[in-house]
Amino acid sequence: MISVYTGQGKGKTTSAIGTAVLAYSEGKRVLMVQFLKGSTYSGELLGLNRLGIPLIQFGVGCRWSGMIRTGMKHCTGCGECFRQNRNPEIALELVQQALDFVADEVKANTYQVIILDEVSHALNHGFLSLDLLKELLSTHSSLHWILTGRGMPADLEPLVDNWWDLNLLKHPFAKGVSSRRGIEY
Repeated sequence: MISVYTGQGKGKTTSAIGTAVLAYSEGKRVLMVQFLKGSTYSGELLGLNRLGIPLIQFGVGCRWSGMIRTGMKHCTGCGECFRQNRNPEIALELVQQALDFVADEVKANTYQVIILDEVSHALNHGFLSLDLLKELLSTHSSLHWILTGRGMPADLEPLVDNWWDLNLLKHPFAKGVSSRRGIEY
């Protein structure tokens, strides 16, 4: 099956991780690949590693990630880590590396669940063709695929079994509350 978590709200990656933890608890092997996101500090990096679920990032990271990881600095949400990954000179190679890695893992038949986190950014910025993604998703029928990211192309919907649209109704950010370690990141 193929599941999509998209929308303008938070919780897309978190929802995918929830499914990953359920699958892992039943003995399924899970892999998470993050597109255009690298060496940023986020709770999923540490948490999934502790569980034994590999999370492989293909992207340029945050120059402050080491300090954020240790608690010496707070993520300000500056977006630098995302902006660098939108540079075609960097992104095209990173996306190709991610695709090659996933294709090799599919051929090796190691995993039952593969999460393509933030794959919509690669699609929406023209670093990955929709046809190439569709081809990858159709290569192994026994896999459960999970795709995340804002603005997932609607052209994928006919291929998808579960489609979740997560949108913000209310959040403490609107009242000036900063992001909280272990909650927002």
